[in-house]
Amino acid sequence: MDAQARLSELLDQVEKGAQFIITRHGTPIAQLVPLRAKAKGRAGFAKGTFLHVADDFNAPLNDFAEYS
Repeated sequence: MDAQARLSELLDQVEKGAQFIITRHGTPIAQLVPLRAKAKGRAGFAKGTFLHVADDFNAPLNDFAEYS
């Protein structure tokens, strides 16, 4: 398939999850893959979700004392 002539068609397929290796004279030179979707969450999006956080939440764990 000639990628240059069919780029629009290839991009339509990539949007659906397809991946392609682009070659030049039989040698792979690039990979056409879908970009990962951006996370829809934002900082603080879980505010109000947790009803209780222990006072020692950030305290070191005894199990890992030997590594400190």
